[in-house]
Amino acid sequence: MTKLLLSSALLLSLSALSIQQDLPGVASFVVPTAFPTSVFSSYYVKAAPTVEPQPAIYDPVLNITYPLNLTNPKTIPSASNDPVYYPEAIASLTNATSEAVVKAALAEIKSIISDNGGLSSNCSKCVAALSVGKLVAQMTPSYIPDALVSLCQSTGFASNTSCVTSYAAGNFGAIWTQVLALADVTGLDGRYICNSLSSTFCPAPTLTALNTTNLFPKPKPANYSTPKPSGKRVKVLHLSDFHLDPRYEVASEANCTSGLCCRYSKSASTSQAVFPAPLYGAFKCDTPYYLGLAALQSIASLTGTGNGASDAAWTIYTGDLVSHDPENEMSRDYVEYTETSIYSMFKSYLKGPVFAVLGNHESSPENIDAPHSLPGPLGQQFSWNYHHLSALWQHNNWMSASDVAKAETHYAAYSVKNHYGLRIITLNTDFWYRTNYLNFINITNPDVSGSLRFMINELQAAEDAGERVWIIGHVLSGWDGSNPLLGPTDLFYQIIDRYSPHVIANTFWGHTHEDQVMIYYANNGTVQNSSTALTPGWIGPSIAPITNLNSGFRMYEVDTGTFEIYDAYTFYSDVNAYSSLVSAGPTYKFEYSTREAYGTQIGWPNSAPLNATFWHKVTEAMETNRSLVEQFNTYQGKSSVRSPNCTSDACAQAKVCYIRSGSAALGKACPQGFASVQSPYTGKNF
Repeated sequence: MTKLLLSSALLLSLSALSIQQDLPGVASFVVPTAFPTSVFSSYYVKAAPTVEPQPAIYDPVLNITYPLNLTNPKTIPSASNDPVYYPEAIASLTNATSEAVVKAALAEIKSIISDNGGLSSNCSKCVAALSVGKLVAQMTPSYIPDALVSLCQSTGFASNTSCVTSYAAGNFGAIWTQVLALADVTGLDGRYICNSLSSTFCPAPTLTALNTTNLFPKPKPANYSTPKPSGKRVKVLHLSDFHLDPRYEVASEANCTSGLCCRYSKSASTSQAVFPAPLYGAFKCDTPYYLGLAALQSIASLTGTGNGASDAAWTIYTGDLVSHDPENEMSRDYVEYTETSIYSMFKSYLKGPVFAVLGNHESSPENIDAPHSLPGPLGQQFSWNYHHLSALWQHNNWMSASDVAKAETHYAAYSVKNHYGLRIITLNTDFWYRTNYLNFINITNPDVSGSLRFMINELQAAEDAGERVWIIGHVLSGWDGSNPLLGPTDLFYQIIDRYSPHVIANTFWGHTHEDQVMIYYANNGTVQNSSTALTPGWIGPSIAPITNLNSGFRMYEVDTGTFEIYDAYTFYSDVNAYSSLVSAGPTYKFEYSTREAYGTQIGWPNSAPLNATFWHKVTEAMETNRSLVEQFNTYQGKSSVRSPNCTSDACAQAKVCYIRSGSAALGKACPQGFASVQSPYTGKNF
């Protein structure tokens, strides 16, 4: 009996050892309680068990040290001195004349809205109102923001505070002025504008057929071939949506009812907080320094890429560095501070190069980027950010001077060949993001910025040279279709079709904060099966827990011949446990292996990559195996206790549809209401 027990114990030990060996690194990592002070050279306020640090961030590009009052939770600036840009006026009016023009225009718009104008539909009223606004924006542009605030408040369109946040000149008022002056408000531009203001104004526009004549320099080769696997694997990190909050206030209200939580409030002391903000973060909050550095400290051990700092082959970062502050608290300085701080933290914990993209929050005003085709200085109004980001990438030795020079002129997007021979092409996805209001100017052109033409040219050069490509962006091109615009993502889908699977090996995205995936198919997804599946789109989990998510990141095992992915490992930390941490830091741990979680369900060969065919077969299995859908749903929120269950037929069908939708048009055709696990599902069962 004793021998039998010893044998059983030995078998259990060997089994546990085998499981441990199957992981890329340790199964879990408990973050030390001591703050890693050496990451920053000096501090205004040092970290403490009840205090977030305030490092003195030196910007090597601008040669400045940012002041404490920029990030001090108790002294957050409520306005900035950033320049605002207006279109050139077509007339030179006196102040008195300008005021009279605005007064008359507001009266006319209110008359249109109140049914006195003889227009029957909300859409026709909205377009007519835009036509009046356009004339005023062209005649006296600097008066438009105050007029918009007045109109918003007097009509009850939003709360008085929201009207100011949305339309004050330094917020979005000057941007809307540009839109009014330059958009075709009586055409498709106008219908998009009205629908963006309210879906009750104009119905959502439908996709305009894309003319692909002469779109590509060469036709797709009839007998293309893909490279053979080298058999050599490297580890590649995928981080996303850091959303650093240097203004995080420990013990402030973490369960607020509006705005960004975990912030100092003059009207409520920390002793009144119903749920005091933990040191490491909370479900309704962005990433405090303690949490961001905890995640970075855990990477090397969990992924098996070093001790302390990770020596992964390279890292991709799919955008969003900056916190979700209201627009009046944003500024260029705050954006540049955040970019500098996070990239310096990356440099401390990631030894290899980082290939990053610009997220919609890396801008001021947030979400906004302007195409160079806008007239005069309007086309260069965000060049300050392209210069700053690319200069930081060069400073950290992630990109060469020549590549940086190209990135500066291409909206912080670039095409580079890394040290393993992979070409990485990035996109500034603000040019298809639905809340970049400047996209409403000439929206009939799906590539006003020229970004997708740049991508086509780079992909053609890659095809000619026999290179493999990864495409990296922030705002995903599809899923449920709620984030991007129709035209640009339809064009992007055609590009994927043309250059896949022989050139484009993978695409990568962020933005949703969730663990998701998309599949791109041939012929615009008209036939979706395993033989038409071309390329996958990997959507990376966020470091930030906002909203109702755990913190997480991912690591890929990549073949250096094909640059296809052979396994993907996801790691997470349970945010729900942060409020009970006393004598230890948070724990980051292994969540799942993609191959193990899904490959065994479809009989996928161990020698085959996790490509688009793999993912299509997973969706086929999900159609008959409800437990697989529920598993995907759990992983989508990084195993958060706040995620809703996906147990209905409608939810299961929607998830499969989202995964198979690589464009906004395809995503919008899916059942809606089951896309995000950050709140209860609103979709109805059959």
